[in-house]
Amino acid sequence: MTDWNRTGPVVVEVDGTAENLRVVDYASAEALRTGAELVLVAPYSAHGSYTPMMPEYAPKSSAEPADAALRSAVAHVRHRDGYATELVALAEEGSRLRVLAHAARAARMLVVGRSRSRGPQRLVHTQTNLRLAARAGCPMVVVPLSWQPSLLDRKVAVGIDGTALSAEALEFAFGIAAGREGDLIVVHAGLPAERPFMDEDPECSWISRADYILSETLAPWTGRFPEVKVTRFLSSRPPSAALVHESADVGLVVVGSHSGPLAIDPVARRSVAAMTCPVAIVPHHVTETEHAVTRARAVVPSH
Repeated sequence: MTDWNRTGPVVVEVDGTAENLRVVDYASAEALRTGAELVLVAPYSAHGSYTPMMPEYAPKSSAEPADAALRSAVAHVRHRDGYATELVALAEEGSRLRVLAHAARAARMLVVGRSRSRGPQRLVHTQTNLRLAARAGCPMVVVPLSWQPSLLDRKVAVGIDGTALSAEALEFAFGIAAGREGDLIVVHAGLPAERPFMDEDPECSWISRADYILSETLAPWTGRFPEVKVTRFLSSRPPSAALVHESADVGLVVVGSHSGPLAIDPVARRSVAAMTCPVAIVPHHVTETEHAVTRARAVVPSH
C-alpha cells in the first residue's frame, strides 16, 4: 500500500477479552468524532483443539469464539453510543498480521491494544505492531489496556526529526488535535550528528539549528490548522526518552515510522513499548522523489 485513505473507516481489533472493550471504546470514540464507519475485526485460526487422547471430544469451530467476541463488542458499542455510528463486524480466518492489514487497507486508522507483557517480550510484541502498521499503510494507534477517557485526551504530542519521515506524522497529529479542539506539542530531540565549528557555542548552535528545522517543518501545517495551539519542545535527550517524558501529560503521542515489510524503527519501538498513553504509529510512504535521491546517492563513480 502506498498511502492511507484520510476519509476511510476506523478499524479496530477485537479479541473477546473484557480489557479489549476499552480499545473498542477508543476506536468508537474516534469514529463518532470523525463521522467514520467503525469496522470491528476478529482474526481467528482455522486449527481446532482436537486431541487423540479425547476421541469423543468435538471441539467448537475456531470461528465461533470470534463471532461471539464480535457480538459482544457490537452490543457494547450500541449500549454506549446507540446507533450514532455505522458498524461493520468481520471475523476472518488467518494470522493477526494478515487479517488486520487486509481489513485496514482502505482505513483512516487502525486501533489495536498493547500487550501487558514486560521486558523483552514487550519489545517483541511492539516490533510485531510496527510490522503491522507498515503493512497496513495507515496510522495505527496502540492503546494501553488500562486506557480511560480523560481531559488529557485533548493534548497531542508529535516527534519530528526534520526529515520526510515526519511528514505524515505531522499531518495526522495536527488533524487529531484540530478534531479534538486541543493543543499540539511538537518535540524535536537528540543532538545533531554534525559537529559545530570551532568558533561556535555547541549549545547555542544546536538550539538555533533545531529552531530553524521546527519553523521550516511546521510552516505548512500551522497555516492549514490555525486553530491548533502549538508548543515547541527542544530537548537534547534521545528522541524516545523525550517522547516518553512528554507522554505523561498528553492523551496521544504520534511517531513517524518507516513503511515496508521490514520496518525497523528503534525510536518508534522504544516509544510504544515504554509509554502508558496511546501511541499512534504513522508510516512514512517514500515518494518517487525520495526514491530518486536514494538511487542517486547509491551511485558509485567509476573513476
